[in-house]
Amino acid sequence: MVVRYAIEADKLVQRPNGNLMFFTNLAEEDKRYLLEELLIDEHTLQSSLDPEELARLEIEPEHYAFIIKAPKHHIAEEELIFRVQSIGMFLFKDKLVVVSQDQLTDLLQTKPFQRVSTIKDVFFKIIYSFIIQFYYHLNTINRISDELEAKLSQAQENKYLLHLFSLEKSLVYYHNAITTNQFLLEKIKFNASKLNITEEEKELLEDILIENNQCMRQAETYSTILASLMDARASIIANNLNVLMKILNIITITIMVPTFVVSLFSMNVRIPLAEIDEAFWIILAMCFVTAIGFIIIWNMKINKIR
Repeated sequence: MVVRYAIEADKLVQRPNGNLMFFTNLAEEDKRYLLEELLIDEHTLQSSLDPEELARLEIEPEHYAFIIKAPKHHIAEEELIFRVQSIGMFLFKDKLVVVSQDQLTDLLQTKPFQRVSTIKDVFFKIIYSFIIQFYYHLNTINRISDELEAKLSQAQENKYLLHLFSLEKSLVYYHNAITTNQFLLEKIKFNASKLNITEEEKELLEDILIENNQCMRQAETYSTILASLMDARASIIANNLNVLMKILNIITITIMVPTFVVSLFSMNVRIPLAEIDEAFWIILAMCFVTAIGFIIIWNMKINKIR
């Protein structure tokens, strides 16, 4: 599937013959057009759809090929793992081709694209939009982490801890992706003359480099904090479980003491109080006294330990 846009009056307008082409869910016809008509390298095209591929720049005779990392659209019903995807952008003299797994046309309706003048302007603003998406996802991960921490303080199971492990894994993915994007941006800056980047576009590239560097630092900070506190959070669950087991043991022993008294007086032999009419109430009182006595002795020992 391909959607084409053209730049008209500093705005992106969808046109059947536009020179800004966005490919999603490549059909065989689309692949033939990209490989045979535009002479895009097959390996580079496959890299555009490989989430494990690193960001990089390749200089071809007719175009420049860029593989850049972007956050993958996250579905709330799925597990708490935020994944990344690879985006292929192929910059020609008169056209820009973007190949991705997720639909990117909604991205073109955002604020950065309200005013565009050249193809390279669109190219840089697409990269900038990916950085903004990383920022948004990082803040979402941090907010979810805070909510899980609040639930974890009362938890006695591993469910919330496993969710935090998933978030920690997501932060590792994001930090690696943003870091490789930083290398790509620095390589673009180094090859600015080959790419015919104007002074105005260089200023935009500098701003993008600063934003991506800040995003990288934020991902690194969140990842470090989450990883350093995982052992403490696991200890909280273990401590909560120990407290629960202690309470259950106290309840069990408190019940066992009066049970022993009742069992002692229920034997089928002649026992004391057998001739007394009030024996039932006396035995019941003894059960109550022994239970209270056990609780008092237990509290005295606990206070000595403290």
